[in-house]
Amino acid sequence: MGRRGWLVGLLAFALAMAACAEEEDAGRSADDPIRIAMVGPSASNDLAFTQSMVDSLDRLGQDYNIEVDITDGTFVIEDAAVAIRGYAEDGFDIVLAHGSQFGGSLSEIAPDFPDTVFAWGTSRDTFGLTNVYSYSVQSDEGGFINGTIAAHMTESNIIGVVGPIEVGDIKLYIDGFVAGVKSVDPSITVNVNYIDSFSDVALAAEAAQAHVEAGADVMTGVSQMVVGATGVAREHGVLWFGSQTDQVPLGEDIVVASQIYRWDFQLSQIVEDLLNDEVSGRVITADFSNGGLTMAYNPGLPLADDVQAAADAVEAGLKDGSVSTGVE
Repeated sequence: MGRRGWLVGLLAFALAMAACAEEEDAGRSADDPIRIAMVGPSASNDLAFTQSMVDSLDRLGQDYNIEVDITDGTFVIEDAAVAIRGYAEDGFDIVLAHGSQFGGSLSEIAPDFPDTVFAWGTSRDTFGLTNVYSYSVQSDEGGFINGTIAAHMTESNIIGVVGPIEVGDIKLYIDGFVAGVKSVDPSITVNVNYIDSFSDVALAAEAAQAHVEAGADVMTGVSQMVVGATGVAREHGVLWFGSQTDQVPLGEDIVVASQIYRWDFQLSQIVEDLLNDEVSGRVITADFSNGGLTMAYNPGLPLADDVQAAADAVEAGLKDGSVSTGVE
C-alpha cells in the first residue's frame, strides 16, 4: 500500500472511531438517570389512585436511578393529552398516562414517538404498539379480603359501597368486595351506589349519608372522591375499608384495612426492558401472588384474632390459587 493509500485508510479509521464515539455519547451511560414522567388525573396526595402511583415511583427510586416529573390534577382529558405529548417531545424515557380515561389520547400520541416508552392503566390494551405497556391489577382480590373482614365486623348486617364510575379496577374491587361479604354470610345486605364521578366529593358524601340512613355500619369505596364518604363515616362511627393506598389518614378511628397498589411491580419490569433494549409493549398485571398487591392493616384498630386469621387464610388462598373471588 502506498503512502497515499495508507493515509486514506488512516483517515477512514479515524472517522469511523469518531462516529462510534458519537454513538456512545448519544446512548445511555450507566450514570444517566431514567427519566420518567407521570400524568395523573387527581392530586398527588389524594390518598387514592394518583397517590398510589406517586408512592410507587418513590419505591422504584430506591432500586433504580430515576428522575421523575409529575403533572397531576389533569381530570380534563385534553389537558392530560397536552402533558403526555409534551413529555414525549421533551425526551422522557417513560411516560405514564395514569388513568384509563387517557387511553384514546395515548393511542394517537404513542405512534408519533416510537423511541419513547408509554404505559397506562388500568385497561388491558396496548393498541398493538410495541412502545405501549398496559398495567393492571386484580383488585377484586383485595376487595374479597376486605369484604371477608367486613362481613365479620358488621353488626347491622348492612354494608354500604360508594363507587365512582363502574369501570376497570374500580368495578373489579367492588365486585370482589361484595363476593367476599357473601362468602361469609349471604344474608348480609350490600348496597352499592355508583355516583358516576371520580372526583365529586359532595356527591360521595351524599351517597355515604344515604348508606348510613339505610343502616350501614360498614362502608367502602374507591377513588379520590372517597374523602367525602369517609368524612360521613367518621361523623357516624362507621367502619371503612380502603383501596389503592393506605387510607388510615382519612380516619384513624374508622379505617380498618386497605388494599395497596404497588405499581412499582410493573414499573420495574418496564425499566428492565428499557435498560436491556427489550422494549415490547405488553400487559403486566399485579396480584397478591406476585406481590403487586398487598394489604395494610390499621394498628390502631387491631382485628380480633379469628377475623385476622380469616383474612390471612383468604390472602394465602389467593396466593396459592386455592381461593377464587369468582369475579371476572
